[in-house]
Amino acid sequence: MKKEVIADLAWGLGIVVLALAASLARKLGYIDTDTVNRLVMGAIGLMVAWFGNRMPKRFVPSDWGRRVNRVGGWSLALSGLVYAGLWAFASPRVAVIGGSGAILAGLAVTIGYCLSVRARTRAL
Repeated sequence: MKKEVIADLAWGLGIVVLALAASLARKLGYIDTDTVNRLVMGAIGLMVAWFGNRMPKRFVPSDWGRRVNRVGGWSLALSGLVYAGLWAFASPRVAVIGGSGAILAGLAVTIGYCLSVRARTRAL
């Protein structure tokens, strides 16, 4: 458990450091505001993908965990990568709408599948 907390804090600290460094680079004239937004939002998308691989194991008993992990991990990892990709290459408006939709879809698939498996395991 201690390793997980340290990794979670490292992600949060890393994004804060990235945001501060990008803001400093913007103030010094090395990058523009759009690049700062894309860097930070892309990092958030990668964080969602990483957390997506870890989250589903916490919802169900361990013998069902592989199934849940597979569905949840893929749906959240892919939605996080779509989010990061949109922030890297699409216009900001498309990135906000499409990225938010991708994250919501990934969460809906993951939570829906986790809850259905949880209900099935309780029925057994």
